Formats: sequence, C-alpha cells, structure tokens
Amino acid sequence: MIPEDPDTNRTAKDLTAGSIGGIAQVLTGQPFDIVKVRLQSAPPGRFSGALDVVRQIFYKEGPLAFYKGTLTPLLGVGACVSVQFSVNEAMKRFYASQGVALGNAQYYTCGLFAGVANGFLASPIEHVRIRLQTQTNKAYKGPWDVASKLIKTGGITSLMRGLGPTLIREGQGMGVYFMTFESLIERTMKHDGVARKDIPGWKLCVFGGLAGYSMWFAVYPVDVIKSRLQTDNISNPEFRNGFSVAKHIYKVDGVKGFFRGFAPTILRAAPANAATFLAFESAMRLLD
Repeated sequence: MIPEDPDTNRTAKDLTAGSIGGIAQVLTGQPFDIVKVRLQSAPPGRFSGALDVVRQIFYKEGPLAFYKGTLTPLLGVGACVSVQFSVNEAMKRFYASQGVALGNAQYYTCGLFAGVANGFLASPIEHVRIRLQTQTNKAYKGPWDVASKLIKTGGITSLMRGLGPTLIREGQGMGVYFMTFESLIERTMKHDGVARKDIPGWKLCVFGGLAGYSMWFAVYPVDVIKSRLQTDNISNPEFRNGFSVAKHIYKVDGVKGFFRGFAPTILRAAPANAATFLAFESAMRLLD
C-alpha cells in the first residue's frame, strides 16, 4: 500500500498537472497522430507515405480534418496522462518512503505501473478516437455515437478491443518513457548542482522529446497491431486477436509492415512530449 504523503492535496495536484500535460500533448500532436493512424490501418498501396496521407486529407477532407476526433483525446488523453503521471509520482513516493534509492530500475518500474494502470482507460478511449480518425463517410456523429454502436454490436468486449496490446504498449512504453526522463533530470541535478524546480524549460522540452523517442522505439510494432485490431470490421472482424494481426502483417508486408506510420510518429514524438513534460513540470511548480 502506498503511504499517504504529508501534503494531503498531493494526488489532486498530480492529477491536475497531468491533465494540463495531456491537453498540451493533444493540441500539439493530434495532426501527426491522425496521419499515423491512417497509415497504420490502410490496406497496402493505399498511401505512398506520410506526405501522401497529408495531401489526401487536406484536399479531400479539408484542413480541419487533421483534428478529427479531437474531442475524445482532449477529454480522454487528459485523463490518461493524469493517471500516468499521478501513479508514477505515487510510486516514486512509495520507493522513497521505503528508503529505496531511486535509480533506473525503480524509474522503469514506476512507469510500468503507471502504464498498466492507464492501459485500461486508454484502450477504449483510443478505440473510439481511431474509429473517428479513420472514418471518411461520416458513419459516426461523435465519440458517444462510436461507443454506443460498439457496445450495441459486441458489448463491452467490443469497446475494449485491443486491450491486450494496449497494456503491453503502455507498460513497456511508460517504463522506458519515465525512466528516460527521470534519469536525465537526475543527471542534470547532480551535474549542475540545481534543484528540480530550477531546471530551465528548454531542458525539460529536450528531455521530454528524448523520452518520447525512447518510448516509441521500444513499442511501435505493438501500437501497429493495436491500431489494426481497433480499425477492424466491428460486426464481422477479420482478426481474432493480436497474434492473428501480427501473422497477417508479416505475411503481407514483412517486418516493414510493423513500422508503417513510423515517420509521423517520430516527428510527433519530440514536440508532443516536450509540451507534455513542460506543461506538467510547470503546473507542478505553480501548484507547489
């Protein structure tokens, strides 16, 4: 059990700062994300690359289409990042209360717990978002319409489709994500002899960008599998589970199929995660 922090408002502060970080992440990264999802879920040959996706979205659907499904991540990603950061912070406090020195192993474990906790929330939210991002015929009126149709078709199981890959991605991804950021913060504090609150914003942005890179290099193929599961036909699915998706991708596209959409994801990683950590750390400084 995680012991209570002397600051009785600590959890509320963590959740609030996490929400602010999540909103910053969505506003910065949403256009990149929709390009990634279109590339991941389209049949082979549909697009020649990320720039082709951008061109087709712009000319066929208009510039506002790059923010399709934004309401869901604004609400959902804010909640998800709140969970990630609050669980990560709680686990750090738990280790400290037990007299355990925080190092890379502990930072990874903190992130792992944060990711798994968040995975149960992220899976349905991302499923709804992906359905909105990939629709071209206005089949859904909005996020609630997507959720209700998924549940009507296959119950909660249908809404939670892709949970397994999501948990793997979030656990491993958040472990690497927070370990990278926290180790860079710790190194700077020791090397420069400064407190965490005195680390300048530009360094927080650099560290956040590097954390984003490390996360996606560690888990990207799993994200492709998850996206294929969540864009499968609802009433007559082609894939039974993540293993059948992986088998299909390898058969059709080989290893490169597991990296479709990687370019926009990596382009998004730096600004989106720089904004996330800068917003979170700045909010925490204000709230403290």
